[in-house]
Amino acid sequence: MSNQVATPPRVAASDREPLLRPLAPVPSSGHIFDVTRRLGTVDMDENQGLRIDGIARQIQDAGVDHLVHCGALESHPHWIVRRTVIDVIRPITWPAQLRLRRWCSGISPRWCTMRVRIDSDNGGLIETEGFWIHMNKETMSPSRVEDKFFELMCTTTDEQRLRWRQWLDAPLDGVAGTRFPLRRTDVDHFGHVTNTAYWHAVHEFTADSADITREPHRFVLEYNKPIRYGEQLDIHAERRPDSLSLWFAVEGDVRAVAQLRPTVM
Repeated sequence: MSNQVATPPRVAASDREPLLRPLAPVPSSGHIFDVTRRLGTVDMDENQGLRIDGIARQIQDAGVDHLVHCGALESHPHWIVRRTVIDVIRPITWPAQLRLRRWCSGISPRWCTMRVRIDSDNGGLIETEGFWIHMNKETMSPSRVEDKFFELMCTTTDEQRLRWRQWLDAPLDGVAGTRFPLRRTDVDHFGHVTNTAYWHAVHEFTADSADITREPHRFVLEYNKPIRYGEQLDIHAERRPDSLSLWFAVEGDVRAVAQLRPTVM
């Protein structure tokens, strides 16, 4: 799964600010992929908490496992994630048994929003949603999903005309940058920086924002253009009283934007 950008049609802004909107609850019926796994030490921080990049890995692995469970991996192997929302309601600490439930919260023939709820047996709770685009690897353009897959995903949502709306569109305007070196382990088979590598940077630059993260908080990350190995990446951070925003830029060209802010319960 890569983050090469494909942009669906836009729609007019809704009445309520999407950055503050709660994520959809677990549906009472329909197709919900439900799996448990043990939290590994590779994803914990110095305080034995599940890191934000570890959450991103859990989401991505659940996506592959879900496709396998549906018998759809061979027919739908290539997806990109245009946006990821992660609400840390109650932090998860190691050791823990995780329960992940994944379902569709909105869909169109070529893309969908997929919710993942992560509960831990020690009381942790993380809610997430990703905007996933089904890709044709040869043309690197959005591709229709099969009717059978579409119908299965529709069992948990009435939103069947999903449209794209960018949430993080503030320009990079005079915010100082810090060089963030890339490693070969940050690159996928497309030659692009992986989804998880972006979250490494988010973890690095938000680690000192305890005034926000000690309470329920939300991370949002949107991808605009791919970053390739060998490019010089700078992270531009702007702290405000209620948020921390990050721009991922190459020579001033913004490739992705992230934001940390309190979660509205």
